[in-house]
Amino acid sequence: MDHVAIMNKSWKLIPKILSGEKTIESRWYQTKRSPWGKIMAGQTVYFKNSGEPVIAKAIVSEAMQFEINSIDDARDIVSKYGQEICLVDNNPARWRRLAKYCILIRLKNPERLATPFQIDKKGFGSGAAWIIVESIEKIKIKE
Repeated sequence: MDHVAIMNKSWKLIPKILSGEKTIESRWYQTKRSPWGKIMAGQTVYFKNSGEPVIAKAIVSEAMQFEINSIDDARDIVSKYGQEICLVDNNPARWRRLAKYCILIRLKNPERLATPFQIDKKGFGSGAAWIIVESIEKIKIKE
């Protein structure tokens, strides 16, 4: 399985992944959504900013899942992993809404793609922030 993580460009996280500063990609959700239960070590995550081509990839070395039942659960995750996640705001009390689920994806071997490419998101929903495909080749737009 291949994964595409669609990032918020204003947070400038892809350069942090490529530099090795950000070693964990996190997804914080209200419901169990992709990639919950569908990501594992050895798989590849491709990264793109919203509205831009895929420009980087990394290998999953570990995937962790947490159910968040209280603000203390969120604080524990942030305390233990926050620096590696490079969160925009490390204080869960200030978050717009407390997530109920958290997926942490530890990354290794990040690399900038020599040839960035566009993907066809048709069928995944225009607002999809995470896409899972059997192979990236299935959604890669051939130039």
